[in-house]
Amino acid sequence: MTSYLLRRLLASVLILLGASFIVYMLIAFSGDPLQELRVSNRPNREQLMQARIDLLNLDVPPVLRYFVWLGGAAKCVVPFAQCDLGSSIQGQPVTAALQSAIPSTLQLVTGAAVLAITIGIAVGIVTALRQYSALDYSVTFIAFLFFSLPVFWVAVLLKEFGAIGFNDFLADPRLSTQTIVIGALASGVIWTVILSGSWLRRAITFVSATVVSAGIMYYLSASDWFAYPGIGPVVLVVLGSGIAIGVTAIVAGLQNRPALYASLSMVVLGVLVMTVGAPLLNSMNIWLLILYGAIAVGCGLLAGHLFGGYDPGQSRKAAALTAFIVAILVALDRFMQAWPEYFNNTRVRGRPISTIGATTPNLVGDFWVHGIDKYGHLVLPTFALLLISLASYTRYSRSSMLEVMEQDYVRTARAKGLSERVVVVRHAFRNALIPLATIVAFDIGGLIGGAVITENVFSIKGMGTLFITGIKNVDPNPVMGVFVVVGITAVTFNLLADLAYSALDPRVRVH
Repeated sequence: MTSYLLRRLLASVLILLGASFIVYMLIAFSGDPLQELRVSNRPNREQLMQARIDLLNLDVPPVLRYFVWLGGAAKCVVPFAQCDLGSSIQGQPVTAALQSAIPSTLQLVTGAAVLAITIGIAVGIVTALRQYSALDYSVTFIAFLFFSLPVFWVAVLLKEFGAIGFNDFLADPRLSTQTIVIGALASGVIWTVILSGSWLRRAITFVSATVVSAGIMYYLSASDWFAYPGIGPVVLVVLGSGIAIGVTAIVAGLQNRPALYASLSMVVLGVLVMTVGAPLLNSMNIWLLILYGAIAVGCGLLAGHLFGGYDPGQSRKAAALTAFIVAILVALDRFMQAWPEYFNNTRVRGRPISTIGATTPNLVGDFWVHGIDKYGHLVLPTFALLLISLASYTRYSRSSMLEVMEQDYVRTARAKGLSERVVVVRHAFRNALIPLATIVAFDIGGLIGGAVITENVFSIKGMGTLFITGIKNVDPNPVMGVFVVVGITAVTFNLLADLAYSALDPRVRVH
């Protein structure tokens, strides 16, 4: 294992060196960093030009200039050395610029990647199990549609309809009768496609989903829920119970009663936290929120262990996953409670879905208000990246699952009398993830590249802004700083993908 890692790291370093040299040369020969000053009428033009020449080492040939930059960049991997990626054309150290730019891009890319991987793989596997059904054809059409759309165009559409249109709706959050009817009919069609079955079952599903959806939308509109949103204990019990049953069915099977009871106990715990423990949530910060999630998972593991059953491991997994999802719902309810305060804030002015920036300047409020502001600014750019990346994960996971389901060991598992859940979850699903590990590694780099465009559309000052500004100003150091971050990220995830192969498939060993 050690020798394998060393070989991969050496190969990765050589690739990064070659790629960084090419990128540096392309920037260096793409224009003149002094062009702005050459056409200037300033009386101290010559002094400014000389200062920029000294700052960027423009009196050194580009090839040698690259090695000067490389010498400073090499200090970033030397312990106790001062990392030096040079300065921008304005004199700002690139390391300082990256420190302020990386968090915004990291939040954007991480959220989009996690959601795309989770939702894309789940939808792809479900469509593979329902091959040639209405659901399969519908998801395939939507996936190809979003896969073919440019990210900047999706971002502009989201700004127009997801931000401006929704903000206009929030000025008077009432659903018209026409909207309720159209939404209910659309919901009926969607649920009919998802559940499928005989024509009688489809008709019952359509009518039931349409009526229930119409009732829910009418209640939300009549109760002014959009102005004062919340989940509440009753809804948490209903949603949590459905989540507990669904998680248990996938992880352990509903015949494993101890696992089901352990999962349902986490719903009860979530209701207690929402009601009795509500004052503890008022003085929350990010670290306490992380601790809260860890405690929820720990309670799930403990409950699974106490309930036991013939397979305590399944009980622990089911209860821990249920506890984590319920904890998210409890936190989401607390965010919703802070919504009126945020919406009526003088800095927000009734336009909560922002189209520019990463935060609202000079916003006053507690942790929950600032959380709504931060995630409200991230929701549209994250959704833009999510739609584009989701399509590829859906198609790849569907293809991989279809290939696995035709293998001999799957037919053997069925012939042995194993349930379909065990065949899919324990035998097929794990092997279907092997080719997806490579896709994830490549897609992370692609998401960062897409974030460059998305950040520019939404005016988020992340690495995308730093990169584009460097290109426009023929300023190689900021561009190279972004390249170093993206390159190291791509290499790291490719290395993790190779290691994931051995974890997913015991036949694969790295030496």
